[in-house]
Amino acid sequence: MTKNPLSTTLRVFFPFAAGYFLSYLYRVVNAVIAPDLVSDLGIGPSALGLLTATYFISFASFQLPLGLLLDRFGPRRTEAVLLLFAAGGAYLFSSAGTLAGLVAARAFIGFGVSACLMAAFKAYTLWFPKEKWPLVNGFQMAAGGLGALAATSPVEAALRITDWRGVFMVLTGLTLVVAVSVYAVVPQKKADHSGERFGDQLRGVRTVFTSLEFWQTAPLTTVSQAAFLSIQGLWAGPWLKDVAGMDRMAVAGMLFRVAVAMIGGWIVLGSLAERLSRAGVPVRSTAVTGMVIFLGTQVLLLTAPVAWALFVWPLFGFFGTSGILAYAALSQRFPVHLSGRVTTAINLLVFVAAFAGQWAIGLIIGLWPVGDHGSYALAGYRTGFGLMVGLQGLAAIWYFVAGRLIQKPHDR
Repeated sequence: MTKNPLSTTLRVFFPFAAGYFLSYLYRVVNAVIAPDLVSDLGIGPSALGLLTATYFISFASFQLPLGLLLDRFGPRRTEAVLLLFAAGGAYLFSSAGTLAGLVAARAFIGFGVSACLMAAFKAYTLWFPKEKWPLVNGFQMAAGGLGALAATSPVEAALRITDWRGVFMVLTGLTLVVAVSVYAVVPQKKADHSGERFGDQLRGVRTVFTSLEFWQTAPLTTVSQAAFLSIQGLWAGPWLKDVAGMDRMAVAGMLFRVAVAMIGGWIVLGSLAERLSRAGVPVRSTAVTGMVIFLGTQVLLLTAPVAWALFVWPLFGFFGTSGILAYAALSQRFPVHLSGRVTTAINLLVFVAAFAGQWAIGLIIGLWPVGDHGSYALAGYRTGFGLMVGLQGLAAIWYFVAGRLIQKPHDR
């Protein structure tokens, strides 16, 4: 790296980690402030799902342009500029007085943090050797887990001092600080941008999207991460209140434990994937195994007694992180100069699906009448969550079918 590898590692890692901390906090904070939003705005589950999911669709809509920007201008400059839009969105969210205003503000936030993970992944492909990618990506995701953790009990505690608008004013300032740190602290690397012409960049996008290797893994990764993001980012909180009968502090406490399990999952599974890779086990195999176990935890949520929630939800958080290993696995199968386009391609699919999943769950829940004290029906949760389980099952079957299709040409 440089004469001081440790210093450079810290300068590369911590600013990008701070950005992803905020990105994940923004993503899941509505799970805690949902009762306040429902009360202040008088909205139902469908509108709540749309408001929260707007983050995902604005995030997703910029993924392909983002891949081009990362490969052309580098992660440092790209993320620093975009975070300014996130800060503006947080300020607008804190001051908006209508549902439309909040939706627009959340769209700005999603757009502004759209580079926080992909820019980090791009930077790590430039600064770290290929065999270290699963591990360092795991630590990057753990930073997001800390953001998810901060969005639980700490936000609930902050709501005793201020309201949700005050929370977003604080987030505005923090986002500006991180934007400056990404630009000023992360070192510039000569090879962090591409000299490719625009036409060559577009051909690179086509290379990714026409690869059967990509499409073998992409569907399972997409629906697994979409289920994880849409449920953990919003519907876990209402489920714990309405189905498990927890009060607000207990809900925040359980979401805190889920976030801790997520941090553990990203670090442990990332480290495990690196070690197994050295032993000859592909990272993709580790990722798929984890995603299948994650599917099993969702089946338990649908079928096991509610009393099991104390044990099942942390497992949901731990194994829900498995899908992120597929990002490193896919990047390893393409040239480094395409790494930005590979990760943003899969991220595009994930966040479009997360938007659709989070909103669809709300629409499905809204088909049942609202119960006493504004609670939603158990049957609605089971149907909505069951839809996500079914999609993951189909994608898992496709993964193994596509594997046979890829093997056949090599067998001839």
